[in-house]
Amino acid sequence: MIGLKSSFAFISALLLIPLTALGEVTTEVSCFRSLEGKNINFEFRSYYDTVSRWSGAGVKYTKSRKVIPLVYRSVEEEVMAEGRPSQFTTTWVEVTEDSLTGEYEMVSQGARIYGMTYTNYKSGKKYSFEQDITMDASPETGCRW
Repeated sequence: MIGLKSSFAFISALLLIPLTALGEVTTEVSCFRSLEGKNINFEFRSYYDTVSRWSGAGVKYTKSRKVIPLVYRSVEEEVMAEGRPSQFTTTWVEVTEDSLTGEYEMVSQGARIYGMTYTNYKSGKKYSFEQDITMDASPETGCRW
């Protein structure tokens, strides 16, 4: 009987934990397709912690099992027209193993992503992608290619 009372006390204590401690990190998933050349698709996940103001991201290409970590570098804001949402250009640096290998640059306005480019640091090649807004994606399932 003591075990039952202890379990009840533990569960009761858990219920008293403030719910604000949960759900502070938001996750957004976007699916991208190449605009030219080879058929290249990737999933872009961004994370933002409202309490610490930390953000991070990762990309996963359809033909890879590995997620490539991205580190936030910068954001530039451009006011397009008074009363309209600003346009943001956000840059993320690709980190693989022990080096910086490229960067992703995303252009967005409001909730819409208008373009994503990837530049490979070694080759200097630049690839353009568009967001596939018809793709069914969620933090639980990712992009369903």
